[in-house]
Amino acid sequence: MKRSPDVRLRNVNKNTPKNNGKKKVYRQDSARWCGDISQVTEDTDDDLEAGYISSDESAHGADLAERLRVKPSPDIWELDEIEFNLRHLPLAEEISTCIENGHYDAVLEIASQSDNGLFTAALWACWLGRSLLLSKIIKLGLDPNKADEVGRTCLHLSCLVGSADCAKLLLEHKADPNMWDSTSSERKATPLHCAASAKSLACVKVLISAGADVNAGLSERSPLHYAVLSHAPEVVKELLESGACPDTQQVFTETPLHVAASLGSASCTKLLLDAGADVRAAMGVGRTTALHLAAEDGHAECARLLLEHGAQIDTTNSREQTPLHLATLAQSLEVVELLVNKRANVRARDADGRTPLHGAIVRGARACDVARVLLAAGADPNAPDNFGYTSLHIAALNEFSACVLLLLDYGGDVTLRTNGGASALSFIVRRVPEVVPRYLCKFDDAVHVSEHELGDVDCELTIDFRPLVPCLARGEAELLLAFIEVGRKDVLKHPVAETFLFLKWRRIRKFFVLSFIYHALFITLYSLYILRIFLCESETCTVPAYLQPVQILIILLNLCFMIKEMFQAYLDWSAYIRQWENWLQWLIILGVFLCTIPISWNNGLIRTNTVNWQHDIAAITIFFCWFELMLIIGRFPTFGLYVEMFTTVTVNFATFLLAYSCLLIAFGLAFSVLFSNYAAFRLPASLVKTVIMMSGELEYEDIFYNNCTNSEIHYPVTAHAMFLIFVLLVTVILTNLLVGLAVSDIQALQESAGLDRLVRQTKLVAHLESMLFSSLLTCAPKQILAVLRWGALLTVSHMRTLTIRPNDPRETRIPKDLISSIYKMKMENRKEPRRSIRKNQYEFKIKKNRGEDERLKQDVVKRRSNLFDRFSIESQRRKRTTSGSNVDKARPTSLTINAIQEICMVDIKTQLMELTKKINKLIDTTESRLNGIENKLNQPPES
Repeated sequence: MKRSPDVRLRNVNKNTPKNNGKKKVYRQDSARWCGDISQVTEDTDDDLEAGYISSDESAHGADLAERLRVKPSPDIWELDEIEFNLRHLPLAEEISTCIENGHYDAVLEIASQSDNGLFTAALWACWLGRSLLLSKIIKLGLDPNKADEVGRTCLHLSCLVGSADCAKLLLEHKADPNMWDSTSSERKATPLHCAASAKSLACVKVLISAGADVNAGLSERSPLHYAVLSHAPEVVKELLESGACPDTQQVFTETPLHVAASLGSASCTKLLLDAGADVRAAMGVGRTTALHLAAEDGHAECARLLLEHGAQIDTTNSREQTPLHLATLAQSLEVVELLVNKRANVRARDADGRTPLHGAIVRGARACDVARVLLAAGADPNAPDNFGYTSLHIAALNEFSACVLLLLDYGGDVTLRTNGGASALSFIVRRVPEVVPRYLCKFDDAVHVSEHELGDVDCELTIDFRPLVPCLARGEAELLLAFIEVGRKDVLKHPVAETFLFLKWRRIRKFFVLSFIYHALFITLYSLYILRIFLCESETCTVPAYLQPVQILIILLNLCFMIKEMFQAYLDWSAYIRQWENWLQWLIILGVFLCTIPISWNNGLIRTNTVNWQHDIAAITIFFCWFELMLIIGRFPTFGLYVEMFTTVTVNFATFLLAYSCLLIAFGLAFSVLFSNYAAFRLPASLVKTVIMMSGELEYEDIFYNNCTNSEIHYPVTAHAMFLIFVLLVTVILTNLLVGLAVSDIQALQESAGLDRLVRQTKLVAHLESMLFSSLLTCAPKQILAVLRWGALLTVSHMRTLTIRPNDPRETRIPKDLISSIYKMKMENRKEPRRSIRKNQYEFKIKKNRGEDERLKQDVVKRRSNLFDRFSIESQRRKRTTSGSNVDKARPTSLTINAIQEICMVDIKTQLMELTKKINKLIDTTESRLNGIENKLNQPPES
């Protein structure tokens, strides 16, 4: 007998322990027919990466777990497990072999040998879809409702393989269409479940007509659930028309609509929605809706159907993620465009504070396309998550240079910092340094040229300072300070940045002038007070009457000084304690309090109740005060270079001296032994004396040839030798070495004086703005705060742009060297000048007499500016050519339009001729190759 066409056999994976080396059975048109779909499918590595936002602080396992969601299997039982159980039934081997060979009589003969043989033959007949054999077995008295040890009946297996004939035959002999595979709580399926899983519409109709319950197992998985899972829209339609419920009875369970949306079955989704499926149903602890699943798996058609049937576009799951969040994580451009067109909230935040734009920057494949859609819809590129990471941080951290450039084009702020203090610019410099030159092109583009050419006197250059200020909420020097922090100090030498710092300093210098006046007054009063109080030698001293108010004023000024330092420390404590100048200021504050508060007054007299340590503190404090005033003066650009040179040399000299301290200690100890009868060489004074001798104060005659009896040298030979060695090693070699190193440092400092000056200005500006924009000032009156900020900020006023005339000698708003730098930069960035006689020139008309006709003719007189002659490309070319060339002497001074047209035509004709030669050569080569191929094809094949 012929085998039923509904039966197909395929090999089972040999590594599976239950297959026993046998073949695995598959049904035609079933979900397992094409490929091993029955295996549980998981997301690929790319999908795992999609749920991971790579940042040191913002990576969380919850995102990864969300993407590891295992998609459900359409199989009720594993088919290899069923076959394994069938082959372990009594007489299974003989019966299965005979059935496959079509020997039905032999099957009946073998089955009749045992009580269970008949049941084994019936199960195998149903499993292989042999309805004729099944009818013969039933006539022999088979119970159609008998189940195997797992609980599966013949009807289960018939429906599972999609054999409608077997199912109909069993139902005709009183098989129960609603019988579960088990009577326990672990039951899985009725025959209708099996038919729906097998996508067998015929079996489904037979079972429904026999009274099968279409809502069996509705609380868990109904037949409709398995029909959707197997992507069988015909079966889904039949079940719905027969009264199947499209939803489940329990809340937060998986509905058929969830399955259809997850698998991307648009036809099943539409059938369920038309039948009234609830689009608001949420699944599991994650509270995931069908729209979330469709977006997560990138099924745009399902998402569109859900939205058309009332799905809430911005509904959130347990992690407060909207469907747009999941669509961007999945890099599904189609779903993202659909949701954005339906006005989804592109700025929604999840539990970690991330927006959909954060999720878009997770892979390089389609990240730019998805991010571009979000940015065009109004997504904020500067929105930080709970850890301070913006999408620009994520793009730079993942080394997506194209995404970084895209975010910068849409206003990404490179100065924003994470909670750990890392700026986006630091990530860009470390991970995608190729972006920095292209970002700096924004500074070049900030200079715009008016309609006049660069060489015209009326030419105007408009400098736009807004590219230097990405955000006014934190001040205007934040960007330049960020470049300094990442080691790109050279950016400050850009003409636009240098001009901005010049104008910025002119605007804020009033604050530093006030600071200088405050410190100068404070130090002057304190110096006057110390000199009148601590120089008194008698027990009581008469002092002027004004000194007591001075004391009170000094204490008040010192309190203000202390409050200012506490305010600065609050701004950034870690940076504050790293500045040695701040420690110096606290020593001054403490010293002033110790020297002023204990003094008592009595009728114009002061009683000298000061102790010796107060005199020491007074001397040290007054020295520190005037030293601090020198540092304040150094904040001004005019004096800043010299003060910085002094501090640099001082620090370097102290470092060098510390390196050679062992040598100085060695000589100091040796001299204390050799010259023990001299008070200056006794410890610890001998160490100080040794350092002083470095300056040349040797006192050789006073030490060795003093006539005093107590000054006699006890060890003259050793003393002379040690003294000579000291002179050679320390006074001559070491001192000259230190001076030479100090001088070389000064020269290096002078070479980089301009850049150091700009760095110092930037840091001062940033320090002032950090105080003006501090959160501590939120309680201050808004009017006063607005005035202070208006007086410090440059771009909030009319100075957002600056228009200068580079060729006008009357331009005095910025220095001439800056004007030259801006002009030179614009000339270098120009494209090749066009061949036009109206380029970079003035034109005016002169009337001339031309013979008897006295015709009027317009002659062009060309006048170029000074800056144009210095920096133009034509001028540079003229400088490179030989001045004594005969060709240059014979060249006419001007060209007419006709001459220029002739030159252009000659060039065009020459290029056309060369192009024609290349094309002809290419044609000849192609024809020769084609002829060779044709000859080979025409040759007869060798025998």
